[in-house]
Amino acid sequence: MCAPLRNSKAKGFTLLEVLIAIAIFSMISMSSFSIFNTVIKSNESSKIRTDRINELQRGFLLIERDLLQIAKRSIRFNGEAPQEDFLYTDNNSFSDSESTLAFVRHGWTNPGLLLPRSNMQSVAYQLNEGTFERLHFNFVDAIQGQEPKVRNLITEIETLNFEFFYNKKWQKTIIEKSLPQAIAVEFITKDYGLIRREFLVAGDKNVK
Repeated sequence: MCAPLRNSKAKGFTLLEVLIAIAIFSMISMSSFSIFNTVIKSNESSKIRTDRINELQRGFLLIERDLLQIAKRSIRFNGEAPQEDFLYTDNNSFSDSESTLAFVRHGWTNPGLLLPRSNMQSVAYQLNEGTFERLHFNFVDAIQGQEPKVRNLITEIETLNFEFFYNKKWQKTIIEKSLPQAIAVEFITKDYGLIRREFLVAGDKNVK
């Protein structure tokens, strides 16, 4: 005898239901990707800003360390006669720089005088093609032909200016054979605009 036929109540998905499910899944996937992409871009942007702030902080910290130890000592370039002033702002001293400030500082660590050099250091800061640089020589009085060691500090700078605090006011020029009470470093950057930092120096007792 033949087995009786069974009526099955199981039903499959219709084409419309499949299309709706695919559309919903696609929308969820696109939303998830958009959120994920936004998070990645936010992290990248945050890292760029953090790195930039760290660059600025390191640069200003190094400037402050040097300016706090300015020595009342003249500067000598390329074996020439010593300059008359303690600060030097001639743009042609080191390179075709847009702005320069040079001086001699104390406190260049040389424990036990193990290295054949002084514990004083000739230092210069300059703007060179949009980068704020620190330069120094191995010897406090640079000999002819000696190239300075260059360290890039802060990038993306459009202009650089120095100001000097004498006689209870800021001015653009130095007073001969004297040190100011403070030096201001002023940048115009591409991202943060104007940035100005003022640093105390040992100063000159004869200048109020």
